[in-house]
Amino acid sequence: MSKLRNVLLSLVALSVFMVTPAFSDVLGGCKTGLFIGSFTNNTLANFTDLWGDGTNVVNWTIFQLTLHIDGTVTQEFTGAPDIMLSFGTETQRVGSWKCRSDGKLVVTLIWADFAPTTDAISHPSTVPNPPPVDLLLSQHIRATYLFSVTDASTLTRTKARLRTYSPTDDPTDPNGGVLQPLNNTVVVFKRVVASDADLLAP
Repeated sequence: MSKLRNVLLSLVALSVFMVTPAFSDVLGGCKTGLFIGSFTNNTLANFTDLWGDGTNVVNWTIFQLTLHIDGTVTQEFTGAPDIMLSFGTETQRVGSWKCRSDGKLVVTLIWADFAPTTDAISHPSTVPNPPPVDLLLSQHIRATYLFSVTDASTLTRTKARLRTYSPTDDPTDPNGGVLQPLNNTVVVFKRVVASDADLLAP
């Protein structure tokens, strides 16, 4: 019986070692592995004088950032489909993450932006008369973000830089397109925490 127990303990220890080597060499930051999971950041989308009659539309929207244990990342913006034919939209953002030796988390994402077939942004008085009939590829964007793993429930983005690609540029070229200025705006993402509170509420 003790032999069996020793074998089982050895297997458990081995499995833990195999699953967590990337997070066990440095204490703190992304080396803890606490960043794996789903996070959100909320923002107000304010469409001023949308119809040319003084009407304002204000919606709460969120960025949904999910970091997977296999090194991949996805992010979606719930405001992207809002008023799609008037202002455009974007595809799901996909990419990868890596953990730097200093404990900072680097995330690179790529996506496409689309614009309506009428110039609604420059000439809002034409919206929705005549209405756009379709969407056109406007650009691809490659974004590189630097995060601090503040705690188990908080990721803080401290730096961001975009590289934009025209529709005729190859968006898979990491050195192509046009590199934009560094953005040091701090953006906080909070974890979506599983809770059974709603299930237990009267």
